[in-house]
Amino acid sequence: PNAHIFLVIPMAQPDLTTADPSASRTVPPTAPPACPGTESEAAGQSSACAGCPNQAACSDSSTARANGEAPPVDPDIARIEQRIGKNIKHKILVLSGKGGVGKSTLAAQLAFSLSSPLTAPAPGTSSADLDDDLSLPDVGLLDVDICGPSAPTMLGLEGQTVTQSGAGWQPVYVKENLGVMSVAFMLPSREDAVIWRGPRKTGLIKQFLKDVDWGDMDFLVIDSPPGTSDEHISLVQFLKTCNIDGAVIVTTPQEVSLVDVRKEINFCKKSGTPILGVVENMSGFVCPSCSTCTPIFAPSSGGAEKMCLEMGVPFLGRVPLDPALAQAGETGVFLREMEAARGGATVMALAAVVGKIKEAVGWKD
Repeated sequence: PNAHIFLVIPMAQPDLTTADPSASRTVPPTAPPACPGTESEAAGQSSACAGCPNQAACSDSSTARANGEAPPVDPDIARIEQRIGKNIKHKILVLSGKGGVGKSTLAAQLAFSLSSPLTAPAPGTSSADLDDDLSLPDVGLLDVDICGPSAPTMLGLEGQTVTQSGAGWQPVYVKENLGVMSVAFMLPSREDAVIWRGPRKTGLIKQFLKDVDWGDMDFLVIDSPPGTSDEHISLVQFLKTCNIDGAVIVTTPQEVSLVDVRKEINFCKKSGTPILGVVENMSGFVCPSCSTCTPIFAPSSGGAEKMCLEMGVPFLGRVPLDPALAQAGETGVFLREMEAARGGATVMALAAVVGKIKEAVGWKD
């Protein structure tokens, strides 16, 4: 009577590559696992297509191919191409395979740096007070981390809201030449969670890309969530005609981070996304008293530089773990303009990384 009976039921291994943009069949990220592929004759007509949000579009494409006609073009893709591809000169994705590596911090400081003069302003003067005659680059930061948006905090814009005009959604501006868009601007309070499945997140990302009125701009930095799933596949597919300059991938020195970053690098290679380089963040701790840099996260497998050499991708540099950089993110300011950070190792390290990114995209100050 006390015996326990366990049933062992074999489970089929899931196909984890059906959403791979380089796979032999093209499968939308919101499609069911049994999707025949958008280029199949059964696209939109198979029993597996029932209930799929892409069924109508796939069916139209399948019918057009059967009649020897060109498949219909998604009008949203053409709109994205105009908004992002033609109006913005340089598009930079900031990615990380691992969460908590400082990706959003780097994206925010990259946006600050690209929109600021090469040399720091005099003490007591912020870059927002500088003369407009400097012709600084126009920069946008698009936060597509739908469930964990950090851009408003890290750029000092908490409490701001999005406005809409006849031209589309208007970015929220830090200063005249630095605009930001994030789902956080649309939430009633900073504590509200975005509890969405993949299709809704994908839909909002598409809306950000097609409806935000950036105008003519020099740089768009896109801060994405960690991983290689819905949001990343959607970005690559929506921006495929926009000539993305490439991705900056952020990691920390230890192997537990690098193992996931290798997956991110392989995702970029498979999806045809150029890799501008890898940044090793939190690479040693900078003492605020003596400025000595001490390793905290041991690079047990050789760190990011060795990984880049093995995988054939550029290494952009190391950024220390610095209390001043953490404070900059908490208060939403450009690190270089903080008195405590002026002339420090972290400021110089970030400047070197940004310089390499500019060089990689062909930008000359």
